[in-house]
Amino acid sequence: MVVYDTIPDNELLTKLVAGEESAFAAVYLKFKSPVFSIVKKFVHAEELAEDLTQEVFIKLWESRNKLVDVQSLRAYIFTIAKNHTINNLKKTLQSDIAKTAIIAAFPPGRNITEEQLINKEYKAYLQQQLDTLPERTREVFRQCREHHRTYDEVAASIGISRNAVKKHMVNAVKHLSSAVQKDLGISLSVLLAIVFKIK
Repeated sequence: MVVYDTIPDNELLTKLVAGEESAFAAVYLKFKSPVFSIVKKFVHAEELAEDLTQEVFIKLWESRNKLVDVQSLRAYIFTIAKNHTINNLKKTLQSDIAKTAIIAAFPPGRNITEEQLINKEYKAYLQQQLDTLPERTREVFRQCREHHRTYDEVAASIGISRNAVKKHMVNAVKHLSSAVQKDLGISLSVLLAIVFKIK
């Protein structure tokens, strides 16, 4: 077996473009720490920084066919990390603004029953989407998002590794984000804010 982390970046890049998963694994091991450091400078929260770091490498793998003309793998990865983190922060801000706009747009004369019905509809939609996920993924998502538990707490609670918890969350968020945007025209974070926070 070839030890890819001993290969120069340009050769590693070539193997990555060719779709060699072992090369991707080596890239991940080689650049994970510096990417995490870049991300954490922006978001500070360690768990969020870890999630964004994972997403950076997912984006790298998914766009590997576009890396043919890349001159510096290191510079390219660091650029992705910075841009992805900044875009995430922008979306978070937009979500907060959207949440405020949703609340402000509620008819001032609306009574509690109307508010509860709308909230109930969103909850029903979220449950419908969660029901399409594997049972363990659904359980992990609920514990993390609904009960606000850390990855370590969830891992200990259901007897799986922390990395397994992260994998379940990535899959759940990817599926739910796509469905919510398509069906409701809002981001997942806005929906969760309405369901779990707005009373």
